[in-house]
Amino acid sequence: MNNTVKTIGIAVLSSIVTIGGYHLLGLQGNNVIFSEASKPSLARLANYDGPVGVPGDFTYAAELSTPSVVHIKAKSTRTASQQRTIFDDFFGGESPFGQPRNQQQESSGSGVIISNDGYIATNNHVVEGATELEVVTSDHKSYTAKIIGTDPSTDIAVIKIEGGKHPSMAFANSDNVKVGEWVLAVGNPFNLESTVTAGIVSAKGRNIGILAEKQQQQMYRRYGEDGRQKTSDAIESFIQTDAAVNPGNSGGALVNLKGELIGINTAIASPNGAYAGYAFAVPSEIVKKVTADIVKYGNVQRGYLGINLVELDGKKAEEFKTKTDEGIYVADVVENGAAKAAGIQKGDVIVKIDGLETKSGPKLQEIIGRKRPGESTRVTVNRNGSLKDFEVTLRNRDGGKDIVKNTIDSENKTFEQLGIELAELSSTDKQRMGIQNGVVVKKIVEGDVADYTQMREGFVVIKVGDKRINSVSDFKAAIKAAKEKDEEGVMICGTYQSSARTTCYGLSLE
Repeated sequence: MNNTVKTIGIAVLSSIVTIGGYHLLGLQGNNVIFSEASKPSLARLANYDGPVGVPGDFTYAAELSTPSVVHIKAKSTRTASQQRTIFDDFFGGESPFGQPRNQQQESSGSGVIISNDGYIATNNHVVEGATELEVVTSDHKSYTAKIIGTDPSTDIAVIKIEGGKHPSMAFANSDNVKVGEWVLAVGNPFNLESTVTAGIVSAKGRNIGILAEKQQQQMYRRYGEDGRQKTSDAIESFIQTDAAVNPGNSGGALVNLKGELIGINTAIASPNGAYAGYAFAVPSEIVKKVTADIVKYGNVQRGYLGINLVELDGKKAEEFKTKTDEGIYVADVVENGAAKAAGIQKGDVIVKIDGLETKSGPKLQEIIGRKRPGESTRVTVNRNGSLKDFEVTLRNRDGGKDIVKNTIDSENKTFEQLGIELAELSSTDKQRMGIQNGVVVKKIVEGDVADYTQMREGFVVIKVGDKRINSVSDFKAAIKAAKEKDEEGVMICGTYQSSARTTCYGLSLE
């Protein structure tokens, strides 16, 4: 009798292991973009004599994911502005003592191959301002990469390499990630290639304010004090892990024990800039949506719900007199927004979106941020103690439902991407400033100038490269000429009306 029970027990256990292994290995199908990442073969499973996905054993996930993680080396040019000196008066601004110097900088990070034809996901801050990108794959092959597009609001970028078929990584659904789950961070910290560290998921839906702060700084540089009042559209709903992540891991993979991507490692919280036990990754569901938009449309298509929100807790629930103390309180609805059109009202408490609980603002922003204008979402609200469902058709920032593609005319693309509006200077203005030529930067909008320099509105452009600028058309011609010469970058030099100091800014033309 005991032998029979033992036999049955072994049979049941074997069945459980078989089914578990099937699901654990992803053989039931992966949620991926662009092209299906290769799955482990049955032959490989038969030859593998160690445990798969067992807590404490990371060899399978490391072996599967490492070939898809690349080392990114970025070169950039930064300009060191020098204060105007007495030599400038003698040499008419041409003194070698008073000229700004170009400083070549090199930095490194990581990336994840997300399609077999060479598309790579990484962080925006890894490639930001780069004039040259080199990608080194796990087999030590080197490629020159080009930037396909970036999204500062999520700190995600897409770059591409050519030549051959590349091993891509499968995407897991980050919604299914559990706190306490074992994970691996794969990247290239401190230029150490193919480094794997292990830890657990410490928390989900973390908002640490790092992306919003950066956007605020850029808007301040662009608009001055008015920029501080502008609302950031940064989406932060990080997966927090205690896997060791250091400088150079940025843009690398956070994977589960099946070797599937659950996030892109992006930031660390540390008093000294090195690992201190707190690392943060952009969830794979955001990465998948953002990278797909960049490849398909050239920019990110973001749907907006059109509400002002407050994250509830016990104190705020008492303040607003809500029937629940968990969820997102609708403090107001935008007049031309999607929520108001669907019937959502001020005072409603959003508790679910598409069946997913939304107890925090970052989680709500993450879920909505995965959708495009014109797509529908089911919003569940608590209204005076009763649950109600609303079908909401999301809108773009302008209140429409259309996809907005990048349609910049190729002939003007280089100038347009600088993101500046120029105006002529009158003879009186030039005489008052003590200059003989120049044009003034009237407005700075989204573009390379705002993102990569400290230039402010009111800057007077006197020279582009070695070309004296007398008019707006001169400026455009100088930019076009530099581009046609395949120059990697250009120097824009001038002054501010309130200062006699010469200032130069270096900009990439790649």
